[in-house]
Amino acid sequence: MKTLDTIPTGKIERAGKLVKTGVKIGGNYAKYYGKKLVNPEHTRDELNEDNAGDIYDGLKSLKGSALKVAQMLSMEKNLLPRAYVEKFSLSQFSVPPLSAPLVRKTFKKYLDKYPEELFDTFDRNSINAASIGQVHKATKDDKELAVKIQYPGVAESIRSDLALVKPIAIRMFNLQGKDSDKYFKEVEHKLVEETDYLLELEQSEEISKFCAHIPNLEFPEYYKALSSNKIITMDWMHGQHLSEFAQTDFNPELGNKLGQTLWDFYMYQIHGLRKVHADPHPGNFLISDRETLIAIDFGCIKAIPDEFYIPYFELSEKENISNDVIFTQKLYELEILTPTDTPEELKFFKALFKEMLTLFTSPFNEEDFDFGADDFWTKIADLSQRYSTDQQIRKMNGNRGSKHFLYMNRTFFGLFNLLHDLKAKVRVNNFQKYMVQPKE
Repeated sequence: MKTLDTIPTGKIERAGKLVKTGVKIGGNYAKYYGKKLVNPEHTRDELNEDNAGDIYDGLKSLKGSALKVAQMLSMEKNLLPRAYVEKFSLSQFSVPPLSAPLVRKTFKKYLDKYPEELFDTFDRNSINAASIGQVHKATKDDKELAVKIQYPGVAESIRSDLALVKPIAIRMFNLQGKDSDKYFKEVEHKLVEETDYLLELEQSEEISKFCAHIPNLEFPEYYKALSSNKIITMDWMHGQHLSEFAQTDFNPELGNKLGQTLWDFYMYQIHGLRKVHADPHPGNFLISDRETLIAIDFGCIKAIPDEFYIPYFELSEKENISNDVIFTQKLYELEILTPTDTPEELKFFKALFKEMLTLFTSPFNEEDFDFGADDFWTKIADLSQRYSTDQQIRKMNGNRGSKHFLYMNRTFFGLFNLLHDLKAKVRVNNFQKYMVQPKE
């Protein structure tokens, strides 16, 4: 694969890349409408393929937060055309890596030594290149190590990248008015955190420590002396990425076992630690030959404050959704309803969120839930399709809900998708037996 010797870091240079991408998209639309005139039955499939490819090609050369947005969108399997999901999911594994000279320069700058001075061996070619950093394999004192190196300029370009992406997101998610700023500030805050590798190391050690008692779950060990705010070193973990494993002919019992581990891991974090690994995409989980789940990459951790946690999970209870007084009160607490809503808006959004929450919280109201069953996913796809084309929604302000919804919903949607990939049937309350905090 071609390597990169430089990454655009200036605001004007990065904006220029996106402008070029916009020109290509305009050309794709012109081509589509030209074919549509000749053949009214011509579908948007080719347009989606062309646009997805051009957008991805533009973002992958920028790396950083621009590419991270594509990675986040690739998790929304039921909200985007398949062409976008398939192309954007490449941002988890397949983007051009940094060249060897740029890697050496990064080491010298942040650890004051070249990699060959720190490790017994260091593979100059990256094993994995993604949105914010790339991974190299190394050895030291007979240990196999994974060394993640952050791309230059990523942290400095976050604010300007989000400013460039903001108009697209506003149209996509129907955000209106200055209130939408709280969502972009939340994304900016989390992306800034993800570029602090010393914070990631601290979070990784904390989550690993408190979740170590959950069966069939493994974590790498982290090495602070070989890490900095732009480089992080950990054990090299052997296994298949979850997405690759999901494509194999695995035993259903193994799928259930791994799915139960994944579910218990997330429920324990949310209910026991009140913070959660909010980046549940397949690149962050490996399946070992010991049939264990290996969790890696804890750059994105979302703390869950009580003022959000309590009403959020009270609304996961079926009886509260069906009780109009409690339901309405919780919608106000979660900022889904606002004091300035008109009677029409109150009626519309209560009905909308009642339907959505009834579906999305259904796993929490069963003893066992089969995430591999098609019925659940068909309903989600139907609901997404119906509301994405609903003209009444387009007329109303889309700024609905606390800023905390962004990463909590992303967490659950990603978790549900991973469990679907594993075709897992889980015991919903099994995690409760692990809720006793381990001793210090």
